Amino acid sequence: MSADAHPKLLDAIKGQPKQVWITAFAAVIAFMGIGLVDPILQSIAQGLNATPSQVTLLFSSYLGVQVVAMLVTGAASARFGAKRTVITGLVLIVIATLLCAAAGTIGQLVGLRALWGLGNAFFIATALSVIVGAATGGQKGAILLYEAALGLGLSVGPLLGALLGSISWRGPFLGTAVLMAVALVLCAVFLNSDAREARARVRIADPLRALGHGGLLRTALGSALYTAAFFTVLAWTPFVLNYTAVQVGLIFFGWGVCVAVAGVVLAPKLAGRLGERHATVVSVIGYAVLMAVLAVPSKPVLVVAVIVSGVVSGLLNTLFTGTAMSISPAPRQVASAGYNFCRWLGGAAAATLVGHLAEWFGSAHAPFVVAAVLCVVAAGLLAVPAKQPDPRTVPATAALVGEEL
Repeated sequence: MSADAHPKLLDAIKGQPKQVWITAFAAVIAFMGIGLVDPILQSIAQGLNATPSQVTLLFSSYLGVQVVAMLVTGAASARFGAKRTVITGLVLIVIATLLCAAAGTIGQLVGLRALWGLGNAFFIATALSVIVGAATGGQKGAILLYEAALGLGLSVGPLLGALLGSISWRGPFLGTAVLMAVALVLCAVFLNSDAREARARVRIADPLRALGHGGLLRTALGSALYTAAFFTVLAWTPFVLNYTAVQVGLIFFGWGVCVAVAGVVLAPKLAGRLGERHATVVSVIGYAVLMAVLAVPSKPVLVVAVIVSGVVSGLLNTLFTGTAMSISPAPRQVASAGYNFCRWLGGAAAATLVGHLAEWFGSAHAPFVVAAVLCVVAAGLLAVPAKQPDPRTVPATAALVGEEL
């Protein structure tokens, strides 16, 4: 990024109202939940006498419920309004995280993570529309803030989990509950009340119907396979490294920073040069190569590959979303719900099976090999030409940011 690009990016987010910043803050905390438990997986296993396969269910239950709830959140937001939907999600997250801190068995913790996932689905699915609707000066600052919140949450989550987890594995859950309670109060006070106006009706089955479009279906399935590889890294690497919580937290903090920078800065440039679909194919093949590198039985190689994978993940998170939003004639919120249903289903499946794969193949590195194969299949799905030529445009979620770079 050129030196003169920084003032333009800063100008895009200046003068935003308080509710934009408050929602962005809450989004950071919500996204922290994805990687919060990563550094403390082994501590939880020891504290609750759980096996690695049982502990990775913390990702499975969280994502599995979130997947199903994503089909409902669009209809809920359309019927009850964005503020009510956001507040409902935040209340559920606060309750779940507080109870997680007091859980006495791995079963209780898995169940409470499911409740957390439900709250996250209601919040995350609505936060972007709140930010865009309240932002001044168009969508530039709104999109940048949301992408920055995603990256910041992914990077801070493992670091906070590591620091508080070094005291007790219950600490990260309690810390998140406090932060999310603050976000809940701020959102309740400062977000504009839902307008009493007719809202477009969104049926629960609409997102699934949208997947009848071949281009969107291939994109969604490709994203599901990539997300399975993504969560193989997130859920399984701590067990292979066998490092302390702080060490794992620092590694994934570097990973999260790479995700943030690549998603906001590099993805628009790559898409502008190659086109969304071609850029996504190249990136997912690169991710397959990194998964193969992770299978090398060397901890230094593993650490470097995990951090570098954050760069490719940042690219793919933005590229996949941009492709999904532009390839289908369905309304954006409907296409997004269908796409996210498939995407997070891949993550939930991976988190459930990753420990079993290592047992079945008798190798701690086997899940990475499987992840590499999944990425190759994803590239094959995406390589199928669309009916219309692939325009050399940046992703929908980053297009306006890309103009400033």
